[in-house]
Amino acid sequence: MRPASKNWIKAAGAVAASAALVMPLTASPAGAATAAAQLNGSWAPFDRCPVDAPAMLATDGDVDIALCVTSTSPNGTIKLGNTTATTGSTNLQFGVIQHPAEGTYTVVPPAAGSIISGKTTIPGGLLGIMCPSNIPVVTAVCGQITNATLNKVTATVESAGAPTEFSLVAGISSGPIVKLPVKIRLENPLLGSNCYIGSNSNPVLLRPGNLSAPSFTAARFNGDGSANPDEGSMIQIALSGAAQGDSQFTAPKANGCGLGGILSWAIDLKVGLPAGAGTNNLVLNDAKTYTAGLTAPGLSVPNAGRELADSWHSAVK
Repeated sequence: MRPASKNWIKAAGAVAASAALVMPLTASPAGAATAAAQLNGSWAPFDRCPVDAPAMLATDGDVDIALCVTSTSPNGTIKLGNTTATTGSTNLQFGVIQHPAEGTYTVVPPAAGSIISGKTTIPGGLLGIMCPSNIPVVTAVCGQITNATLNKVTATVESAGAPTEFSLVAGISSGPIVKLPVKIRLENPLLGSNCYIGSNSNPVLLRPGNLSAPSFTAARFNGDGSANPDEGSMIQIALSGAAQGDSQFTAPKANGCGLGGILSWAIDLKVGLPAGAGTNNLVLNDAKTYTAGLTAPGLSVPNAGRELADSWHSAVK
């Protein structure tokens, strides 16, 4: 068996830096550890890590090394076309498989979704994004908005595919860290339940990168989450104080808004969609990101992935 990789802490730090991709994102099924769990000690931030995903369990600690990644942001802003909204608190989690020989990474999202996030309220609501209008069908809808419930519009970003193009170098420096295909769901009684900006076939492609440098700490701990700074079999890398964002993504047209999609074009007209690169902007404030894995995965060959999963499960309260 080979000893632990000398690049482990550097690599884990890079993964952690790259994980502040804090949009309300869901993802395709990937494993059994899907529901949030309450975990002890240093495992607490990783309550949705997909440690039971087959790809994570199959890692041997030599050719492939499994890591857990989580990131939170208290707030931020997102601008689409000519509309800007404040984002709420978000939490992103996924697994990462490091391929040391190739210098590449594979993202493994949780089965129940990578992100849990509060909804964003669109300023001005439906009146702000559609009214007034001299188009009869839109004018009729504007006339129905008689109270706050009918006017309020919330936006939630959802997955439109699996994350790809993870970059180690960008995680510790600058440039796009990962490519995230997403779609933005607009919710309002008059818009219906299937109103989106973007779709699975034509998504918004976010490529967030560091806007500022994070601070870095590392601490070892036992498999059950308890602290053991000298001999812990696990290690947690923490990055904090970073801002991340993307100002080069494009935003496609709305679809499915109103009965038969009849209001989609009205939203496009008022919001300014489709919107090209440089028109839109995402900023995520004060991201706190953590990465965890085996301190010496090379000592656990060929069962490193299963050891990671067993440690995670031993920390469940």
